[in-house]
Amino acid sequence: MGRGRRAAPVAPLPQRDGIDPVRLRLPADPDGAWPTLRDHLVHRFAGRVGAERVDAMLRNGRFVGTDGPLAADEPYTAGRCVWFHRDFAPEVPVPFEVAIVHRDERLVIADKPHFLATTPRGSHITETALARLRRDLGLPALQPAHRLDRLTAGLVLFVVRPRDRGAYQTLFRDRRVRKEYEAVAPYDPGVALPVTVRSRIEKERGVPAARVVPGEPNSESRIELLERRGGLGRYRLLPATGRTHQLRVHMNGAGLPILNDPLYPAVLPEGPEDFSRPLQLLARALEFTDPFTGERRLFTSRRRLAQWPRSIHS
Repeated sequence: MGRGRRAAPVAPLPQRDGIDPVRLRLPADPDGAWPTLRDHLVHRFAGRVGAERVDAMLRNGRFVGTDGPLAADEPYTAGRCVWFHRDFAPEVPVPFEVAIVHRDERLVIADKPHFLATTPRGSHITETALARLRRDLGLPALQPAHRLDRLTAGLVLFVVRPRDRGAYQTLFRDRRVRKEYEAVAPYDPGVALPVTVRSRIEKERGVPAARVVPGEPNSESRIELLERRGGLGRYRLLPATGRTHQLRVHMNGAGLPILNDPLYPAVLPEGPEDFSRPLQLLARALEFTDPFTGERRLFTSRRRLAQWPRSIHS
């Protein structure tokens, strides 16, 4: 029998604000440039936070090994694991709650609001659905099986136990989850619907908007008109793939840019978040066969898109 993957050592620090500590495995030092732990930490982090900040963290016991806080003058040991918590920059609170559609021993189906990132990334760390749910539900091991754009509201599947995560991630990877979205966009009688859009979408790191480029299609979406009121339409969007910004790109390419989209058709200047103008895109439903029970499961968002005009009878 082959060897299994060695389990990562258990962190000696608890989560802070729903965020795991950073685990740093000390690299080899063939030139002997780092006689002490401090020497390496200053080499590694002083360019970002300054040597004074590294020293302060060492004095305050912020760098921890399996046996407790580490001293600055400890001999450097390659391969050793060191844990610490990053200092988080202040974040603007997203003034909307994460609703819970379903919860059991394996799953949490969250109904995410607009503007809230799914997982920590970039400048959004503690103001994320994952951090909030870990804190509010008391589930420190909670992890998402997939991601939803920060500006898009709706359903996200979270897994309670790490050992179950791979099975649910595989459903998304193998396109065995039926995802249904809803959008509000201009109504154009000249756009023939329903239509299935296929294109090649590429997203460069650091560039806000994705692009449609020549080549073999790597994305597919079906666009259907559900109803129209005045100059607006309410659309059902059925993505067969999951490229970054796929539905936004395909709606814009069809001549139906989603209301309040800051990237498509034009990238708007960055500025303070305007919580009164959410992107009118909602992950409405998730449907799949549970990999553990074989049960067919369907979950539906309870949110509605604010800019769809209410009927006179509602």
